Amino acid sequence: MGEGVRRREASAAQAAVVGTRQHFAVLLPVALAQDPPWAAGPLPFTVAAQTADAAGRRGLFTPSAARALYERRWHRRTALAEGPLRLDGMELLRTPTARAALQALAVLHFTVADGTPMLPLLRAISHRRLAGLPDPLSGAMAPAALLDGVADTSAPAGPFALSRPYTVVFLTPDTGAGPLALRDAVSGEVPAEADAFLRSLASRSVPDDLPAGPEVVPEMRAEVRRISADWSALVLRQGAAFLGHRADTGAGDFYDWAEYNARSVYLDALLLGTIQSNHIDELTDDLSGVFDGPGLARRVSALEQRIALFRSTYWRQHLSAHGPANDLLLAFQCKVRLPERFELILAEAADYARLVQTQESQQIAGALGVLTILGLPLGTALSILQVLGDSRPRDLLLALAGSFVATAAALTTRYGRLVLSSLRGRPRP
Repeated sequence: MGEGVRRREASAAQAAVVGTRQHFAVLLPVALAQDPPWAAGPLPFTVAAQTADAAGRRGLFTPSAARALYERRWHRRTALAEGPLRLDGMELLRTPTARAALQALAVLHFTVADGTPMLPLLRAISHRRLAGLPDPLSGAMAPAALLDGVADTSAPAGPFALSRPYTVVFLTPDTGAGPLALRDAVSGEVPAEADAFLRSLASRSVPDDLPAGPEVVPEMRAEVRRISADWSALVLRQGAAFLGHRADTGAGDFYDWAEYNARSVYLDALLLGTIQSNHIDELTDDLSGVFDGPGLARRVSALEQRIALFRSTYWRQHLSAHGPANDLLLAFQCKVRLPERFELILAEAADYARLVQTQESQQIAGALGVLTILGLPLGTALSILQVLGDSRPRDLLLALAGSFVATAAALTTRYGRLVLSSLRGRPRP
């Protein structure tokens, strides 16, 4: 059997999987001119007697992460349904930056109807070739329609981490899922097919859309996070996914708690990663224009203050005592190379600060040089007159004129030109 045939069969099998629980959240950038008339805090989820509201989640995060995630966040429950989708609720989280004070993130929580495969809907969101379905985020479910009068869903003009909708998918299998989700009954291992299906959910694609060579499969499988024996997670640039590895028995199953965490705490970890990426994108863009126009010292100082504020407020790699949330944040940071990019920002800002310090030192040295060039001839002339006891105005004026001539002559020398160049704050050509 050829590789192309195997890919087509795998694609068809993945597209036909129907989960017991099928949920996904859509993250997209919006502009928020004013606070929405919604309830404050994140959309709460409840399991047993525990509710994942703002108060319940704050204790799982560091204080700075909790402030970024919950202090300027609102939610609204809905019961809107269209076709196979039901909108469970919406959230808005302010994520302002130095250049985009109105910037925010919208989170739309969807449930897929029973009996409907979820992967074809996800592929349609990405407008995959041969998806065969219209975009589910259109018509009544279009973000512009859902947030009309509340937030502007137009594409942001500046750099933003989410160039397209980011999806966070949660799916638990039934007994018929086979190796596409369930652990092997004999070995207890998670089959390679299950990890491939997890990647398809996260990337909103099937193997036919994004063929992967056999040499990269081990590396791709290594990116999967085993949250427990029952489920795994994968974080990619275009989305994240959670997949169960045993049959879901319905209400009262452990997957109640898995869904609770995936749709609340773990989603929040990815939201924080997105906020971090937004700030790093903007800092990188601003650093590239630091030499545009005058006032280098002022711009470098402002950038250093913004970097310090970002580090103290948003830059966290260990955000909670909840291990999987940390792992998911680290996975997101790794995918978009945030640690490396932030290290480059710090190094570049330090280089610019040293350059400014060098220029200021040169200007101070230049000012001292000018004082020396001006003062030495004048002081010498006045000292000679004092020794001679000459206090006649004519001789004093002649001495002053002579000192000015000597100063002008000194400024035409290489040393004099270097002093003047230092005062201007740029090297002499």
